[in-house]
Amino acid sequence: MALYLLFESASGYALFHASGIRKIGQTVDAVRPTLLDLKRFSKAVKLARFTPFLSAADATNQCNAIAEGITTDELVNFLVLNLPKVKEWKKGKFTVGVAQPKVGSRITEATGIPCQSDDYIQELLGAVRLHFGPLFDQLKPYDVENYSRASADNMVTQTLILLDTLDKGINFFTMRVREWYGWHFPELVKIVNDNYLYAKLANFVVNKFDLSEKDIPALADLIGDEDKAKEIVEAAKESMGQDLSPVDLITVQQFAQRVMNLSEYRKNIYEYLVTKMNDIAPNLTSLIGEMVGAQLISHAGSLSNLAKLPSSTLQILGAEKALRRALRTGGNTPKYGHIFHSSFIGRASTKNKGRMARYLASKCSMASRIDCYSDMSSSIFGEKMREQVEERLDFCEKDVASCKNLDVMNAAIEGMTNTVSEEDKEKENGGKKESNSEADDDAMHLDKPAMQSTLCTRLAIVEV
Repeated sequence: MALYLLFESASGYALFHASGIRKIGQTVDAVRPTLLDLKRFSKAVKLARFTPFLSAADATNQCNAIAEGITTDELVNFLVLNLPKVKEWKKGKFTVGVAQPKVGSRITEATGIPCQSDDYIQELLGAVRLHFGPLFDQLKPYDVENYSRASADNMVTQTLILLDTLDKGINFFTMRVREWYGWHFPELVKIVNDNYLYAKLANFVVNKFDLSEKDIPALADLIGDEDKAKEIVEAAKESMGQDLSPVDLITVQQFAQRVMNLSEYRKNIYEYLVTKMNDIAPNLTSLIGEMVGAQLISHAGSLSNLAKLPSSTLQILGAEKALRRALRTGGNTPKYGHIFHSSFIGRASTKNKGRMARYLASKCSMASRIDCYSDMSSSIFGEKMREQVEERLDFCEKDVASCKNLDVMNAAIEGMTNTVSEEDKEKENGGKKESNSEADDDAMHLDKPAMQSTLCTRLAIVEV
């Protein structure tokens, strides 16, 4: 009977196949010498499957659940997908060794998978924990790629959460600057509406009584408008605000500088998000933008999860509460979730918003699948799909005919083929290409008909 070992670590769930342990012995004393020897143990126990946790919070929840003897949906799905099927009327030909007896009984109740937890299994799991680092290197390249992809998706999720937190903090702190400095220079609030620009002016002006005509060029460079600079100087001369002590003015100036630094940091984080999204999902980013694309990936959990969703689910992703309320009360279901923030939905008329949301969701679904499963990183498909959405918007508003979906995909493939061919020529001219590699030359050039057939089959391109 085959033996599998379920091991939970801080990074994810791992499933080991103990194929050679039965030959060594069934007792703890007989198997202990093998457990301490990494060379012998690695031959007897092989890493079969590994799934990473999505985030640090997810890892904490999963490990706490295991410690309390609770089985989560993620654990059950991991075992069901990676273990042999167990029929109800037959006894399983394998067992799963678990550290917690309660977890084993819960797994058996939920899935019918036979579990085992005794001193023998505890010794094996202790050896797995001891040698987990070297055993982790047994991961297949596909698993390593998925693990790296999950890590990149997690970076996007965490960056998006940080941006949302920074936006709330910056808005709150800017209001404090306005109220605080408004006691000294209340007229500045009406002249300057931008929060970041107001903080810069509060940091530059400090004491309004020190402003004079000679400061107009510096103010004009700061706000980009000479007329407003003159207006600020005139308002400072006639200001009805209260006098503040030098200590109070310095405190306000330092606080305004902190708000400026926080705004600059927010700008750097946004640039990082743009770079990250162009790396992991270039087509989705070109189609719908960095922020909306990141919201979709974050809400789905990962890019692979987003690629598995049908377009109808992607369309209302982010509107689950409204959907449940509509199903409970019998009202109208929502037409859009996160994709409502796309410029295409905003430009569409009220009667066409639902049609555009449905069409845009189908294109986002195709773009996410290309980004997830394509071997080459390119944004050409997303750019072509964006042109398609523009044409469909004109079709809905002005009744202008749009191109067929299959023609657009073929044009994208043609563009990618030309791009790769140009890169190959540059390598040849630069002398970076090896001389005796005719087979490699043939492999580097894309086979256009084969590529068309493959993409059409994978994406299931149909006329929308």
